[in-house]
Amino acid sequence: MAKKSSIEKNARRRHLTALHADKRKALKATLMDRTAPPEDRFEAALKMAELPRNSSKTRIRNRCELTGRSRSNYRLMKLSRIKLRELASSGQVPGMVKSSW
Repeated sequence: MAKKSSIEKNARRRHLTALHADKRKALKATLMDRTAPPEDRFEAALKMAELPRNSSKTRIRNRCELTGRSRSNYRLMKLSRIKLRELASSGQVPGMVKSSW
Protein backbone atom coordinates (compact mmCIF):
# COMPACT_ATOMS: atom_id res chain seq x y z
CA MET A 1 0.00 0.00 0.00
CA ALA A 2 1.38 3.39 -1.01
CA LYS A 3 1.62 6.28 1.40
CA LYS A 4 -1.61 8.21 1.73
CA SER A 5 0.21 11.47 1.05
CA SER A 6 1.50 10.20 -2.31
CA ILE A 7 -1.97 9.16 -3.38
CA GLU A 8 -3.45 12.52 -2.30
CA LYS A 9 -0.67 14.46 -4.03
CA ASN A 10 -1.41 12.65 -7.26
CA ALA A 11 -5.14 13.37 -6.87
CA ARG A 12 -4.37 17.09 -6.44
CA ARG A 13 -2.27 16.98 -9.60
CA ARG A 14 -5.16 15.40 -11.52
CA HIS A 15 -7.50 18.11 -10.25
CA LEU A 16 -5.10 20.94 -11.17
CA THR A 17 -4.54 19.46 -14.61
CA ALA A 18 -8.26 19.37 -15.29
CA LEU A 19 -8.69 22.89 -13.91
CA HIS A 20 -6.01 24.52 -16.08
CA ALA A 21 -6.24 22.31 -19.18
CA ASP A 22 -8.03 24.83 -21.43
CA LYS A 23 -5.81 27.75 -20.48
CA ARG A 24 -2.65 25.67 -20.88
CA LYS A 25 -3.80 24.40 -24.28
CA ALA A 26 -4.47 27.92 -25.57
CA LEU A 27 -1.10 29.21 -24.35
CA LYS A 28 0.69 26.21 -25.83
CA ALA A 29 -0.97 26.84 -29.21
CA THR A 30 0.22 30.46 -29.14
CA LEU A 31 3.75 29.37 -28.21
CA MET A 32 3.95 26.86 -31.05
CA ASP A 33 2.53 29.22 -33.68
CA ARG A 34 5.52 30.30 -35.76
CA THR A 35 3.49 32.96 -37.60
CA ALA A 36 2.56 34.80 -34.39
CA PRO A 37 4.55 37.94 -33.49
CA PRO A 38 7.46 37.32 -31.09
CA GLU A 39 5.92 39.66 -28.51
CA ASP A 40 2.76 37.54 -28.29
CA ARG A 41 4.76 34.36 -28.03
CA PHE A 42 6.92 35.83 -25.28
CA GLU A 43 3.82 36.98 -23.40
CA ALA A 44 2.36 33.48 -23.68
CA ALA A 45 5.60 32.02 -22.32
CA LEU A 46 5.44 34.31 -19.30
CA LYS A 47 1.81 33.37 -18.63
CA MET A 48 2.66 29.70 -19.02
CA ALA A 49 5.40 30.08 -16.40
CA GLU A 50 2.88 31.57 -13.95
CA LEU A 51 0.71 28.46 -14.06
CA PRO A 52 1.30 25.90 -11.30
CA ARG A 53 3.83 23.22 -12.17
CA ASN A 54 1.48 20.50 -11.02
CA SER A 55 -1.06 21.55 -13.62
CA SER A 56 1.07 19.91 -16.28
CA LYS A 57 -0.19 16.53 -17.47
CA THR A 58 3.29 15.01 -17.38
CA ARG A 59 3.44 15.39 -13.58
CA ILE A 60 0.64 12.86 -13.06
CA ARG A 61 1.81 9.42 -12.01
CA ASN A 62 -0.12 6.32 -13.03
CA ARG A 63 -1.15 4.52 -9.86
CA CYS A 64 -3.12 1.39 -9.02
CA GLU A 65 -6.72 2.24 -8.16
CA LEU A 66 -6.84 -0.30 -5.33
CA THR A 67 -3.45 -0.03 -3.65
CA GLY A 68 -1.88 3.16 -4.96
CA ARG A 69 1.20 1.27 -6.17
CA SER A 70 3.09 3.43 -8.65
CA ARG A 71 5.07 0.81 -10.53
CA SER A 72 4.10 -1.88 -13.05
CA ASN A 73 0.57 -0.69 -13.74
CA TYR A 74 -1.62 -1.72 -16.62
CA ARG A 75 -3.02 1.50 -18.07
CA LEU A 76 -6.11 -0.12 -19.52
CA MET A 77 -7.31 -1.53 -16.20
CA LYS A 78 -5.61 0.96 -13.87
CA LEU A 79 -4.36 -1.90 -11.71
CA SER A 80 -0.93 -3.06 -10.65
CA ARG A 81 0.33 -6.44 -11.79
CA ILE A 82 -0.13 -7.89 -8.30
CA LYS A 83 -3.78 -6.91 -7.90
CA LEU A 84 -4.54 -7.85 -11.50
CA ARG A 85 -3.22 -11.34 -10.91
CA GLU A 86 -5.18 -11.70 -7.65
CA LEU A 87 -8.43 -10.58 -9.27
CA ALA A 88 -7.86 -12.74 -12.36
CA SER A 89 -7.16 -15.82 -10.24
CA SER A 90 -10.37 -15.32 -8.32
CA GLY A 91 -12.32 -14.88 -11.59
CA GLN A 92 -13.28 -11.24 -11.09
CA VAL A 93 -11.76 -9.95 -14.35
CA PRO A 94 -14.05 -10.85 -17.26
CA GLY A 95 -12.37 -12.74 -20.08
CA MET A 96 -9.12 -13.29 -18.22
CA VAL A 97 -8.19 -16.84 -17.26
CA LYS A 98 -5.07 -18.37 -15.83
CA SER A 99 -2.74 -19.65 -18.50
CA SER A 100 -1.97 -23.37 -18.63
CA TRP A 101 -0.63 -25.67 -21.32
